[in-house]
This record gives sequence, C-alpha cells and structure tokens, in this order.
Amino acid sequence: MATGFPASTGQVVSANMWNGLISFDVTTQSGSTYTVANADLYQRTILTSNASTKTVTIAPDSTLTAAEVGSTITFINTGAGLLTFAAGAGVTIVSAGAVSAAPTLAQYKACSAIRQSANSWIIVGAIA
Repeated sequence: MATGFPASTGQVVSANMWNGLISFDVTTQSGSTYTVANADLYQRTILTSNASTKTVTIAPDSTLTAAEVGSTITFINTGAGLLTFAAGAGVTIVSAGAVSAAPTLAQYKACSAIRQSANSWIIVGAIA
C-alpha cells in the first residue's frame, strides 16, 4: 500500500505520499483460495500462481472496512489453472463473463475488480 493512504479529508499530500502513487505492491497468492483483504485495496497487484483451479472471494464491506467507491484491485493469473471470482456474503459481482457473477481468468490474463457501491463490484479485463 502506498505510504499514508488512504488519506483523510484536509490532509496535505507529502512528497513521500505522492511518490508512492506511482508504484504498486505485488503480492503472490499460491494457494487454491484467497479472500480479498483491506491491504489489497490500494495500489496492490495480486499474482495467482497455483497450477490448479483457484478461487478469489470478494469479501463483504463488513470485512473490507477500508473499501471506497472506486477501490480497484488488479489480478494477474500466472498459474495454469483458471482463476474464478466468488462473491462473499451479501456481495454482488457483475462482469461481461459467461457467468456474470462468477467470471474466470485464464493463465497470463489480467483483470481488475472495481467497487461500484456498497457490496457491489464489477470485474473488467480479460475474463471469460
């Protein structure tokens, strides 16, 4: 996460905060399941590397307490197995995928999950 973010209303952006905006943290998730956490909400790219099918769950607002409208998480699937997105309790996912509420991502494809409103996310990118 970029240093000092999310910032509060009225805060002055420091040079350190500004410089942090141009870089993203990259984290690798090698398990078969992963649930999005608050730490993933700002400038985070998640690489999934499991050779088998894996599932990323978008957690509800009760867990993602730092989620703001427009929060974006980028995913890159480097593993051979498909990456499937699942909605946590009370969460709605929409996408242009074959199954709108459960889009999949093939190997070496990328997508972003963007929070639209309370417990509502859209997934865009190279999904099926």
